[in-house]
Order: sequence, then structure tokens, then C-alpha cells
Amino acid sequence: MPDDVVIESRLDARSAVVALTHDPKLDDLALMEALKSDAFYVGAIGSRLNNAKRRERLRLFDLSEEQLDRLHGPIGLYIGSKTPAEIAIAILAEMTAIKNGVPAAMLVPHAAAPQPAGAAACGR
Repeated sequence: MPDDVVIESRLDARSAVVALTHDPKLDDLALMEALKSDAFYVGAIGSRLNNAKRRERLRLFDLSEEQLDRLHGPIGLYIGSKTPAEIAIAILAEMTAIKNGVPAAMLVPHAAAPQPAGAAACGR
């Protein structure tokens, strides 16, 4: 199971975990373990609604608010991504910014990003 892989990986401050399956049965347990680790980045693809539901599910486990605050989702900087390659660039851009200590206030969160009618960027 993915959570076993996360545990066995011995994540440290140089590690990043990105959940891409859209399947709570696989993603949630792996994310829970990753959020308990020292990984510098833990994120999950999905819509704002799905990420809100994920956070509610994870609150049922033994995670602190500080740990839950480390979860990035929807992942990626808002760049109007449409294709898988663009989505990957947006995710890597966010991971790079976090790794380099860019303050969160300088990153445009998805919730604040302009969303044209019918837009579907980064899995939204």
C-alpha cells in the first residue's frame, strides 16, 4: 500500500510527496504518513472541493492542525494549466518555491487565482 511505501522511504527534509491518484483509499493514508514526516512538500492533485473533503477526512486521523496546514492542494501554482505537461510545470514550480523558502504570501493560492468560467486548471 502507498502508506507503507511512505513509511519505508524514511522521508526527510529533502523529500517531497505528491498524491496523483484521485483515490482516497490510496491517497489519504499515504498523505497522512507523509504529513507526519519531515518532507518539505506534501501535496495532492484534485479540485478545491475534493481537497476540502480530503482535509476533513484527514482530521479524523491523528494529525494536528499544523500537520494539516502542510498539505498543499490543489497542488501547483496557478498558471492557467490545461495540459498534463503544464500541470506538471505548475506543480514543480510550487515545489521549487517551497523548497527555496518563498513565503506563502508571495504565492498566489488557487482559491485567490482568477478562474475564467469553465476553466479546469491543475485538476479543478
